[in-house]
Amino acid sequence: MQPGNNTPTPLISIITVNYNNARVTAELMVSLRHISYPNIEVIVVDNASDENPTAIVQQAYPTAMVIRSDKNLGFAGGNNLGIKVAKGAYFFLVNNDTEFTDGLIEGLLEVFREYPDAGMVSPKFHYFFQKGTIEYAGYQEVDMLTGRNSMIGCREEDRGQYDVLKETHYAHGGGMMANARVVQQVGLMPEMYFLYYEEFDWCEQFKRHGYKIYYQYKSLIYHKESMTTGKNSPLKTYYITRNRILFMRRNVKLSARLVFMLYFIFLTIPKNTLQFILKWELVHMKAFWKGILWHFKHPKTGNICVA
Repeated sequence: MQPGNNTPTPLISIITVNYNNARVTAELMVSLRHISYPNIEVIVVDNASDENPTAIVQQAYPTAMVIRSDKNLGFAGGNNLGIKVAKGAYFFLVNNDTEFTDGLIEGLLEVFREYPDAGMVSPKFHYFFQKGTIEYAGYQEVDMLTGRNSMIGCREEDRGQYDVLKETHYAHGGGMMANARVVQQVGLMPEMYFLYYEEFDWCEQFKRHGYKIYYQYKSLIYHKESMTTGKNSPLKTYYITRNRILFMRRNVKLSARLVFMLYFIFLTIPKNTLQFILKWELVHMKAFWKGILWHFKHPKTGNICVA
C-alpha cells in the first residue's frame, strides 16, 4: 500500500506528458496554482521534444519535476515513465492540453473513499473553447462488431443531465485517476499502442482484476482537444486504425474477433478507402493502410482474450 492512502489528503501525483508543446503545458501548470488541494506532486514527462521545456514549465510551476526522455515513448510510455518515479497514493494522469478547476481532485478522491472497488475514475470533461459543452460524461462500451465506441454526452449543453456518479466502461485518457496500489497489481499502461486505445485496454485490465471504472460528475476539467497530434492528422489516422484492430485482437474472444474482422474487411476498408479517394486525402489513405498492414508484421500482440 502506498503511504498516505488512508489519510484525508493523500499525496496525489499529477502526471502529464509534453511533446513540442511547452506553452500549452505551461498553461496547465498555471491552472494548478489555483486549486485548493494541498498535497500534490507534479511530474512532467517530456517525450524528446525539439526544445527543452524545463524552464517554461518551472517558471509556471516552480516545484514541477521535469523528466526528459531521450526518445518519444508515446502516450502510454510517457505516462509510465512518470508513474515509475511518482510517490503518490494516487496517480492522476492528465493531458497537457487540459486545465484544472478547483475541487477537481477532491471529487475524484471521494469516489475512492466511497467505493472500495474503484480502480480508476475520470471527471466530467468540458471543451475548453466551449465551456458549458460536454465532451465526456462516461464512455459507451466498445462495440464488438465495429471496434468503435462513443463518449456519453459528447457535444451536448451541460444542463446537469449527467450529474450522477456512476460506473462507466472506460476512463477518459485525458484525465484519469488511478489508485497506486491497484496499479501495482494490474501493471502499467500497455505501451504497444503508442497513441489511442491504450486507456481502453488498461481499463479492461483493471476490470479483469475485479476493479471498476467510475465517472465523477462533481469534478470538472477543461480540454483543449488534440493539441499535440492535431484533429485530422495522418498520424491520428494511422494510430486509430492500427489500434482499433489491436484492441480487438487483445481484448475480444475469438468468435467475436472473427465477426469484427469480417466487418472490417468487407465494410470498413472499402468505405474508408473510397472516402479518402473521393476527398483526395491520399496521405490519409496511405496512413490507413499502413495501420492495417502493421498487423501482418506483428502476429503476436500478447492477447488477453484468446478463447
